[in-house]
Amino acid sequence: MSTNTSELKRFRAEKDRVFARDPHSPLTSAQRSAFRGLQYFDENPQLIITAGIDREVDPEEVLMGTSSGEEQVYHRYGLVRFRVDEQPAQLMLYSSEGSDELFIPFRDATSGHETYGAGRYLEVHAHGDDVTIDFNYAYNPNCAYDPSWSCPLPPTENWLKVPIRAGEKTFAAGHEATS
Repeated sequence: MSTNTSELKRFRAEKDRVFARDPHSPLTSAQRSAFRGLQYFDENPQLIITAGIDREVDPEEVLMGTSSGEEQVYHRYGLVRFRVDEQPAQLMLYSSEGSDELFIPFRDATSGHETYGAGRYLEVHAHGDDVTIDFNYAYNPNCAYDPSWSCPLPPTENWLKVPIRAGEKTFAAGHEATS
């Protein structure tokens, strides 16, 4: 399975448009005026994972700390095991009240270097006992742009040792571009 390149490009262009123009953008007005687009890894078809969901997990509440020191409540939905560059990896999928999407907060070996230090997010839908995780859509939480936002921090069970070089890179708007 591969990402539809034109779909991914449209998605990224629309996100840039919203960030630049929408008053509800996570960017401050000063950031919006200087905004020239988000930085992304090139599309990586190797990081589109289709896998079964192991539902034999503790479904009790998980209190995720947030960037503002509060907590948000999630439930473990299931575990997905996969490989990245022949290295084993696994991520917990979380559910929350009132949403049919599954939430995947994660950190990886690029966090704090090429990507936002606190981690990135994905939302996915389960299809029976299977799920497709397309890391090309991994994105920074709103607190990566403006620290006044409160964002869940990925629990240590979703800290990957492997690099996920797909999706959004570190936000650098408002700073001079360096080459």
